[in-house]
Amino acid sequence: MLQITGLTYRIAGKLLLENASVTVPAGHKVGIVGRNGAGKTTLYKLILGELESDDGKIRIRKGARVGQVAQEAPGGPETLIETVLESHRELAALQREAETCKDPHRIAEIHERLNDIGAYEAEARAASILSGLGFDDQAQRRPCSEFSGGWRMRVALACTLFTEPDLLLLDEPTNYLDLEGVLWLENFIRVYPYTILIISHDRDLLNSSTNGIVHLEQRKLTFYGGNFDKFEKTYREQRELQRAAIRKQTAEREHIQKYIDRFRYKASKAKQAQSRIKMLERMEPLAALAEEQTVQFNFPNPEELAPPLVTMEKLSVGYEEGKPILKNLSLRIDMDDRIALLGQNGNGKSTFAKLLSNRLKPMSGTIVRSRKLGIGYFAQHQQDELDPNGTPLSHLGVLMKGKTETQVRARLGGFGFGVDKASNKISTLSGGEKARLLFALMSFHAPQMIILDEPTNHLDMDSRQSLIHAINDYEGAVILISHDSYLVEACADKIMVVVNSTVKDFDGDLNDYKDLILKRKTGPNKKEKPAPKPPAKTGDAELKKIKSEFENAESEVDRLTKEIAKYNKALNNPKLYDQSNPSSKKALQQFTREKAILEANLEKAEELWISLGEKINS
Repeated sequence: MLQITGLTYRIAGKLLLENASVTVPAGHKVGIVGRNGAGKTTLYKLILGELESDDGKIRIRKGARVGQVAQEAPGGPETLIETVLESHRELAALQREAETCKDPHRIAEIHERLNDIGAYEAEARAASILSGLGFDDQAQRRPCSEFSGGWRMRVALACTLFTEPDLLLLDEPTNYLDLEGVLWLENFIRVYPYTILIISHDRDLLNSSTNGIVHLEQRKLTFYGGNFDKFEKTYREQRELQRAAIRKQTAEREHIQKYIDRFRYKASKAKQAQSRIKMLERMEPLAALAEEQTVQFNFPNPEELAPPLVTMEKLSVGYEEGKPILKNLSLRIDMDDRIALLGQNGNGKSTFAKLLSNRLKPMSGTIVRSRKLGIGYFAQHQQDELDPNGTPLSHLGVLMKGKTETQVRARLGGFGFGVDKASNKISTLSGGEKARLLFALMSFHAPQMIILDEPTNHLDMDSRQSLIHAINDYEGAVILISHDSYLVEACADKIMVVVNSTVKDFDGDLNDYKDLILKRKTGPNKKEKPAPKPPAKTGDAELKKIKSEFENAESEVDRLTKEIAKYNKALNNPKLYDQSNPSSKKALQQFTREKAILEANLEKAEELWISLGEKINS
């Protein structure tokens, strides 16, 4: 389908691709991976013919249609379904011609072609794609102009998927999707009948949807069979083999050089020394491996506060009086919470984040925050709030008044801004660099809670891994809104779902949540009849009941154990034992009393759990 041979491309004198070659077989779903700035998007533009290479050839199968998502999102008065249908130019043109054509022969040709391209199922297919990307039937009938930029980018993606090109180029297609949309897209890519190239840093997408990886590194393209995990394992093994070969050759060269240095001026050994010199000249040194620096994030750890950090009681919040987006919120957040906030886009995740960060006031109910609570808030839209003529140095300098430039630069260095980048204008920074600057600004005052709203959208794979380490090393509360399953699984130990205009705990892990989404989208499988159940044995119903009670008791033991651990951690705070402070004394008494109640409840729960376990095993 696609063959690239000897491709070389320079931009402003800098080599991005040098004699790069790769072949992508027809029907393959291939991920394009590499560090930010390596040239992945440039490669797409070369394939599309938007840029002209300095050397080399790009061959695409003759007659193949190539498609990509439009850079500008549709925003006219047309409805979403009309916009998607109109994106298939041949289909739209034939339908218009069919309405006015008088020639019976031409009419027959038109209808034959319409049948060939699936015109009669087109509206249903367009509606299915829009539905998968989060637009219900009512939304599909609304004009594009009524939707925000992020939602219109989904429409642009729907248009591209609907046209079904022979070679489909997708550049970070999950950036505007929620987890539900990502799961749908993963399945769409898997069953797509033609070739797809996907630039993505979403590990789960590349693992579940691709059967090949093209790695862009050191200006070269290398094809690996299999998904991302297989690529990563193979790549790591190859690097280790290269290192071993370099070590071996270096040792061999040093051994030969020592022989030459020792005997080259001795007449009896001169011939052998000359032979070794020629051997050394023929031994071409292996190229040293390029070890690229990975940015290491570091969120400073905060001063510990007694729990809870935040409590809400029967709270409602929204933007327009009398029309709450979220209501009946009753919950608490402690310092050791790691919460993934999930739910469809538009349900109110960002509204909840703004409420927590005090950017939005409640309409009714109560919210109580710890008096010294500091909150760090990160959201992609904050990139637009940065001064385009400012620099990372000037932005952080505002927070570090009185500090020397050297101290400000040292702080920026912890987020990947070296001497060359710290003084660059914001307008020249990449999306990933702006995100790193926002992390530095957000965490500067060591807040007790950080709220991260889609933090990985512009980060490459290595930066995402660094962010995971930074979150896991951070000792405050984390509220994570993300469609990145890998990030959620690595960092969150609790899931809360925004659904039906409220926020509630989800009883299960991320895989359980994904299963729930898929069941909700596909419904029960009516074609498959459940296997007949064997006749119930005497006592089966009773045993089933005991097992259910056992699982409930086990969950209660786990819950109480975690609660007690929180109180133990809080009681380690020396400030609670300051007897000169009446509030500290009162808090100490309250925590001690509540912990005693929890411990008594735990003892009862453990006794029940043990007795039920004995019944099951008897």
